[in-house]
Amino acid sequence: MDSKALNAFADDLWEREITPALVDYIRIPAKSPAFDPDWAKSGFIDQAVEHMAGWAREKIKSLPGATLEVVRLEGRTPVILIEAPGDISDDTVLLYGHLDKQPEMTGWSEGLGPWEPVIQGDKLYGRGGADDGYAIYASVTALLALQAQGVKRARCVVLIEACEESGSYDLPFYVDELAERIGSPSLVICLDSGCGNYDQLWLTTSLRGLAGGLLTVEVLTEGVHSGDASGVVPDSFRLARQVLSRFEDEKTGAVAPDPFNVEIPAERKAQAKVAAQALGEGAWRKFPFAGSTEPPTRDLAELILNRTWRPALTVIGAAGLPQPANAGNVLRPGTSLALSVRLPPTADPDACIKALADTLTADPPQGAVVTFESKQASPGWNAPPLQPWLEAAVQSASQATFGREAAMMGEGGTIPFIGMLGEKFPDAQFLITGVLGPASNAHGPNEFIHLPTGRKVTAAAALILAAHATRTR
Repeated sequence: MDSKALNAFADDLWEREITPALVDYIRIPAKSPAFDPDWAKSGFIDQAVEHMAGWAREKIKSLPGATLEVVRLEGRTPVILIEAPGDISDDTVLLYGHLDKQPEMTGWSEGLGPWEPVIQGDKLYGRGGADDGYAIYASVTALLALQAQGVKRARCVVLIEACEESGSYDLPFYVDELAERIGSPSLVICLDSGCGNYDQLWLTTSLRGLAGGLLTVEVLTEGVHSGDASGVVPDSFRLARQVLSRFEDEKTGAVAPDPFNVEIPAERKAQAKVAAQALGEGAWRKFPFAGSTEPPTRDLAELILNRTWRPALTVIGAAGLPQPANAGNVLRPGTSLALSVRLPPTADPDACIKALADTLTADPPQGAVVTFESKQASPGWNAPPLQPWLEAAVQSASQATFGREAAMMGEGGTIPFIGMLGEKFPDAQFLITGVLGPASNAHGPNEFIHLPTGRKVTAAAALILAAHATRTR
């Protein structure tokens, strides 16, 4: 391909059509079903579907034989399915994205909001633009760019779901329902991940799993005067802290039980060192540390491995603790802590959740009532090794679009559908990338998409599709 013409094509379409379309999409509060149980009645997901499908339906008219269908299974969120026949009919590429969104979240800066699109410089603020509204536009544009230059490609299927932010629980039903139409892709391109910076193409090589639940420690049947009971009745928070120390070293954050600790592959350690060189202190300075708070180490490669391959406990909620303004001198009957543990990509989530429960509830201190209610156990994912053609294509595409080499790094979050697609298509290569870079703050306040990165990722996808068509099979 003529990379200069390709970049110009992507830039022009993003400027004229895609950015305005994303502006309108951001205005739609298409919250995922977990956050809008009445999504079918509210109609916002359907509104987002029709908005995106309307744009794509017009654009694919220039792709010979391409079709678009909004597929609906009863009681489930819809999907958009685009089938674009290619020059290589016996090979398929699956391009994935989603259109559902996280809820509003508080803390947006003045003048910004989840459903109020605002462009400031290179950033388009608002919920969903980067996670993951741009995916359908980027996917279709990549196909159009190939068509514009007469470059051969394989048959392509674009699948956009509307349940990802709820764990993609509807997606397996559609993958099964559409199995014959999807086929057996040799390459899966997912545009729903992060990037370490906005200077180069980033590949996601792994994802952590997740185990979580509710720890409750009870010491009384009702609260009593702390002056009367303290020193006799143990404080439930202290006991909760005590049992957590069995699981996690409070000084270092190291998690103790064996199922949570795995051998990190040498390849991932090497990639972490390369990523550390690319990111520099941005690997930790991207976070809004308060005061003089510091990371546990200044070894950048180790911080990357901490974030992507090592287990970590976070207390994400609490009950039994009144607001400070309403806190009387009462020894409370109990404390409940919502726990979230990120798991290494290859850890067994079922073994981990069992070890978590056993560690916390065995031999309750001072005979307190200690219970643990499991809420979630999701596997992580470790990408299959890149075939030589794909590794070369990724590096070439990054140079042609960003002017710099590509970098590879795991992500610390959990994306359940990736593991599911990995099981469905075990022989496929996976290209996981995205535009969620420093300060883009997915799921939080002030979320934005960095528009130049969106354009470059679009062009890179086109180059990789072209390389896929000419690889040795």
